[in-house]
Amino acid sequence: MLNESLVFGPFVSLDTFVIPHGGRYPIFFVGLLIYLFCVFCNLTLLSLIILRRNLHKPMYFILFSLPLNDLMGITAMLPKVLSDIVTETNQISYTLCVFQAFLLHLYGGGILFILAAMSLDRYIAICMPLRYSSVMTPRVVACIVALTWGLDFILITLLFSLQSRLPRCKSVIKNVFCDNPSLLKLRCGNTTVNNVIGLFATTVMQAISVSIQAFSYVKILITCVVTRRSDAKKKAINTCVAQLVIIIIFEVVSTFTILSHRFKNVSSDLQKIMGVLIFLISPFLNPLVYGLYTSEIRHTMLRVLQNRAFV
Repeated sequence: MLNESLVFGPFVSLDTFVIPHGGRYPIFFVGLLIYLFCVFCNLTLLSLIILRRNLHKPMYFILFSLPLNDLMGITAMLPKVLSDIVTETNQISYTLCVFQAFLLHLYGGGILFILAAMSLDRYIAICMPLRYSSVMTPRVVACIVALTWGLDFILITLLFSLQSRLPRCKSVIKNVFCDNPSLLKLRCGNTTVNNVIGLFATTVMQAISVSIQAFSYVKILITCVVTRRSDAKKKAINTCVAQLVIIIIFEVVSTFTILSHRFKNVSSDLQKIMGVLIFLISPFLNPLVYGLYTSEIRHTMLRVLQNRAFV
């Protein structure tokens, strides 16, 4: 265990996983393969959307934000965790710690807002197909994307800016990566305002995301029940299942992680593992899920591979 009495300084210490020495390198290589796989898949998805003209549509312009967000989240977390497993240094400068925490929270809020924007796009496409082109104009799509990132950035910036008003007097973080609650525990003084604003920001993000997605999917479900065209039903279901799978898994894992810190009988190692999974689920599953369930992306990928094979 880390010593709480460590002298305060420019570096903070992280409480990494307790791993037998012989297991460090196997875990490192497995983690590295997962990271490289996620980076490759998300860069491939980004490249397809950029280079293939048939994907230059509102749905895919909004989807473009998802692999960007995933790359930011997994890159901010996993390389540092893997490095600490091998080197056993378990230290990071306070400035980089704050930057890592900021990116990780930006990633978490980004998932909620991006999936909400995507569900709204699918609602308009499925429930108002004849008006889709007139509603989802390039300007509207640009505004949706800007609002998605802008609101996320404002809320996270507000959350972190409040920490600067309190003096820092500790140097030990009992987690494998930096996040806002851990950084707040390094501060001395009354943190009530920070906790209230943190709860407010989380509530706003969840309320906006859940309400938009609930509205969109209920409307889509009603449309699927009412419509008589089996092909339209199948297309609607395939389109929505992908997003529902991702958001349900993410919400279950993140909710468990948040609640686990409220109970003392939950293993700290389990808390750490679930915390890491939050930043692995979306980058790992999104390219696979959208590749399998989005026929246009799947067919585009197959055409690209066939063209490469015959070059």
